[in-house]
Amino acid sequence: MNQNTVKQELRERLRHERGQKFIPSNFDIILKSPEIVAASTIASYFSYGFEPSTTEINKAFLKAGKRLLLPRVHGQDLEWIQWSGDESELKVTKKITEPIGKAVKDLSHIEVVIVPALHIDQSGYRLGQGGGYYDRALTYLPGWKIGLVYTGELTSQDLPRDAHDIALDAAATPSIVVRFKS
Repeated sequence: MNQNTVKQELRERLRHERGQKFIPSNFDIILKSPEIVAASTIASYFSYGFEPSTTEINKAFLKAGKRLLLPRVHGQDLEWIQWSGDESELKVTKKITEPIGKAVKDLSHIEVVIVPALHIDQSGYRLGQGGGYYDRALTYLPGWKIGLVYTGELTSQDLPRDAHDIALDAAATPSIVVRFKS
C-alpha cells in the first residue's frame, strides 16, 4: 500500500472518530503561551465542522490588538488576508469561511501560525485534511507553528509523513500546550 493510500485511510478513520466523540471545546489555553503573548502578527484560520474552534481565539487576538491574517485558497496555495473582525469581510466557499480583501504579500512579520490538524505525533508532524494547502504554506510561513487538536489526538506513534512535511513547534489541546524538541 502506498503512502498516499495509507494517509487517506488514516484521515477517513480519524475524521470518523472525531465526529463520533465531538464535544465543543475552548482553546483559550494558547492565549497564555509566551509566543502568542509576545506576537503582534498571527496567522490563524476559520475552523469548520468538527475542527477545534478558532472563533474565540481569533476574537481574543483581535481584542488584544494583534494583527490577524487568515487564509484564502488561491489556486493550489493559500494567500493571507488581514482581517479586522468585520463579518461583512467574509465569504463562504463550499464549507470554508474565507476573508475578502487584498492578499498580504510580505509575510515576514508573522510570529505565530495556528495550524489545523486531525492528529499530531510526538515529533510535531501533523496529519491534515489532505488538500496539501498547509503542507505547501508551512514551507514559507515564518514564526512559531502550533497545531490545534482535541484531547486524545496527540499520539506517541509516528504518523506517516512525506519528505515535504514540516514539523510543528507545538500542539494544543483544550487543556495543555505541548512543545516539541527542534
